[in-house]
Amino acid sequence: MGECERLQEVLSRIERACHRSGRDPKEVTLLGATKTIPEEVIRKFYSCGLKVYGENRAQEFLKKYEALRDLSIDWHFIGRLQTNKVKYLIGKVSLIHSLDRESLADEIQKRAQKAGKVQEVLIEVNLGGEETKGGVEPENLKKLAEYTLSKPNIKITGLMAIPPYKEDPEEVRPYFAELRKLRDDLERDLGIELPHLSMGMSHDFEVAVEEGATIVRIGTLLFGERKY
Repeated sequence: MGECERLQEVLSRIERACHRSGRDPKEVTLLGATKTIPEEVIRKFYSCGLKVYGENRAQEFLKKYEALRDLSIDWHFIGRLQTNKVKYLIGKVSLIHSLDRESLADEIQKRAQKAGKVQEVLIEVNLGGEETKGGVEPENLKKLAEYTLSKPNIKITGLMAIPPYKEDPEEVRPYFAELRKLRDDLERDLGIELPHLSMGMSHDFEVAVEEGATIVRIGTLLFGERKY
């Protein structure tokens, strides 16, 4: 299957998941997760119509950002973010998915203010209590959101999560439902709008869409197993 067919297949599956749950497919953004994926592969998918890509590592992102500057790519940063790497992202990525601590909010604020930008972010929530993953604990989410709201150069637009991997996507559904509930509670408690839920990857994105995902982060299904 060629690049454009693979892209169409994923888009069709998103569309069907939307119909099953009474949603408009236009509400869901397909993000190509391109960790280790070479620039020429991104170029092919871009020519098929995929315009949104997410990188996990700042150094790799910068290389691709420079190499693909001739394309109007909407870049997101989706990996764990060290404070000393924030300066490389401001003005280059439209959305940071992985705000998970106050020190990171401080650094994003400092760098965005210096650049005269307002940086959009998602707060990453660690739903499974997994030490290997980033994300704020659900019980500390409100405190971090309130702290971040005090930063004039940061705009919170939603939440992100990477739930524990389960062979059966149905077993992941409760985590997606929980993230949606956390978002709804935060909107109500803080009186803010949080339109985005970044959740769902290659093996469970349909369930995520049924539970309200607005951004799905797809790597393997689009680009194949990582062989680079």
